[in-house]
Amino acid sequence: MLYYLINYLERLYQPPGFQMIQFIQVRASLAAITALVIALLGGRYIINWLAARQLGESVREGEEAGAVDHAHKAGTPTMGGVIILFSVLGATLLWGAILEMYVWLMMLATAWMGAVGFADDYIKTIQKNKDGLNEWVKIAAQVSIGLIVGSVLYFHPDVPEDIHTLTYLPFYPGHAFDYYIFEQWLTVDIGWVIYLPVVVFIMTAMSNAVNLTDGLDGLTTGVTAFVSLSLVVLCYASGSLELARNLELIYIPGSAEITVFAASLSMACFGFLWYNGYPANVFMGDTGSLAMGAAVGAVTLAIRKELLLPVLGLVYFAEALSVIVQTLYFKYTKRRTGRGRRIFAMAPLHHHYEAKGAHESKIVTRFWIITAITVIATLLALRIR
Repeated sequence: MLYYLINYLERLYQPPGFQMIQFIQVRASLAAITALVIALLGGRYIINWLAARQLGESVREGEEAGAVDHAHKAGTPTMGGVIILFSVLGATLLWGAILEMYVWLMMLATAWMGAVGFADDYIKTIQKNKDGLNEWVKIAAQVSIGLIVGSVLYFHPDVPEDIHTLTYLPFYPGHAFDYYIFEQWLTVDIGWVIYLPVVVFIMTAMSNAVNLTDGLDGLTTGVTAFVSLSLVVLCYASGSLELARNLELIYIPGSAEITVFAASLSMACFGFLWYNGYPANVFMGDTGSLAMGAAVGAVTLAIRKELLLPVLGLVYFAEALSVIVQTLYFKYTKRRTGRGRRIFAMAPLHHHYEAKGAHESKIVTRFWIITAITVIATLLALRIR
């Protein structure tokens, strides 16, 4: 909004310095500062509001808790993800070109899953139903936003037809992989039949993976902050014709605007980490984790970098995989022997290490370090020919 207002004033009165707002680097920096300020200053009021209404975390006890005891966290305010949502969406609204397709699509995906997460937290916390939102409702919401994101990225006129089904893949000839592998044999454009399910899968997988990662103080917040920092670089490079050619990336006209959103997301996470670091004063709940997963997924899809996620978001990938492996192995051994067995002491992965005796803060710090390494590795991969 401020972007359009300053643009209007600049054209009307031509005051000195106002032309700086045209540069994405400037607006991304201002958005980052704004998101950080909103999270730091607004966060305290929101946490106090949640605490005053006793909207605290309910913790499993006894056998239900498994091998990890988190009883000391009971009563800590939850639903703190609204702090991240206000910070990200507020900063983007102020400094982003919100009428541009890529910007409003990122905001929609984040707000959509944030609303789903809020409904889940509301049922668990206020209605005292520990089961939360029905799983099928959650899946339907994830599939729906996946279809919306995929349809816009495929059918919107601002997206060049020659990149509809393309995505970046390092070490692959031409660094571009085409999902529509049947194009050479068909005369009808039905690439969307393949592309839409891919987008739905990635959006669903990312929102669930980030949600599973959210289990220790500051873990998901810190990991997402680092991942989002790398997305700032990737968004800017993908939307710059010169940089895209130099790095042999897929050039996506208009995608540089997502830099403002990615910068807001990163600094919102760092701001929230002020309160969410060990020992946490607030938990993000599904309001934050589902929204952040959708945001990261939507951004990588928009800039055609989703195949980098297994490396870029290695922690997310490992956490989700640990749950899948644990569940499948338990069911398999129970069917074969009548007694289910487990590979990990507890899933997701962070709880496995916690059950083995590692302190929560040490696990979180090490997962941050791993993410920093994978972020650097991802950016370095852009330069490898």
